[in-house]
Amino acid sequence: MIHPSSIIHPSAKIGSGCEVGPFCVIGEHVTLGEKCRLHAHVVIDGHTRLGCGNEIFPFVALGTKTQDLKYSGGNPRLEIGDNNVFREGVTVHCGTNDGEATVIGSHNLFIIQSHVAHDCILGNHIILSGYAGLAGHCVVEDHAILAGYAAVHQFCRIGKFSLIGGCSKIVQDVPPYMIVEGNPGATRTINKIGLERAGFSNEAQTALRAAYKILFREGLAIPNALTQIEAELPPLPEVKHLVEFFRTSKRGVC
Repeated sequence: MIHPSSIIHPSAKIGSGCEVGPFCVIGEHVTLGEKCRLHAHVVIDGHTRLGCGNEIFPFVALGTKTQDLKYSGGNPRLEIGDNNVFREGVTVHCGTNDGEATVIGSHNLFIIQSHVAHDCILGNHIILSGYAGLAGHCVVEDHAILAGYAAVHQFCRIGKFSLIGGCSKIVQDVPPYMIVEGNPGATRTINKIGLERAGFSNEAQTALRAAYKILFREGLAIPNALTQIEAELPPLPEVKHLVEFFRTSKRGVC
């Protein structure tokens, strides 16, 4: 199922059941897993490997050279998992240095014109809405959602089950399970609807709401707030992850 107008390097590896529509270009070091679908006008280049079942819409560019001016050659990579959807105009770049990689997990949705820069690490079930952008070296945990036009600074982390509001400017880490919005982004409350839809228990939601109040409403220094959370709240996995996220933050938290 390869359209005759597409150009595929003889060394590229195309899995069984793949569909390649018209005017696509696939480079020498590209590997496509089984049942990937390229609609039309798709460019996949660089040392790029895709898993199975990915769907790629027109004018997407995957695996092209990093825009980082520190690039000095070599074979940086792009690694993509299974069952991701890349809508029109999405761009994802390889890592910067030889042996490094941009990594994307599985079951993610990248809506029109969203961008993943060099050396980012993304988990699973993430949504980047239209025109949302990740600068280099960002880490995005599972089930995070970035609304339209959200812009994330280099080296920021986006916590799991967090929600970033539209047009937000993110210059520090986004805590897991929370809603962050604004310019610059600020933590507003817990992501109640997202947690309910994901099936979090009432106990976990209550504990996270209490943790939010301790962290953001009582005027405590972060180390003191974390100590209070550990002393007063049940040791649920969600609470432990939230505390660990704060303690390992290098840029500070929104």
